[in-house]
Amino acid sequence: MTISKTEAKQLLERMIFEETYPQDWVEDVWGLSAVHGEISAKLLDAFYALIEACPEEKLDNFLQTLLQEKLNNQ
Repeated sequence: MTISKTEAKQLLERMIFEETYPQDWVEDVWGLSAVHGEISAKLLDAFYALIEACPEEKLDNFLQTLLQEKLNNQ
């Protein structure tokens, strides 16, 4: 059974941003540097666009691979 895009998005957000909300991360980066803040906002937009464009099965496979690599590196 594959996970939904919503679940995949939530899992990836937790893996990438840990306990920070993605928009808060962008604002934190923006506070350090406007140039880097703009880039981080574009990266976040691309992140969400890729999740929307990617089929659920491929997202599921990607997450499985990431989790397996994480377990192997512990």
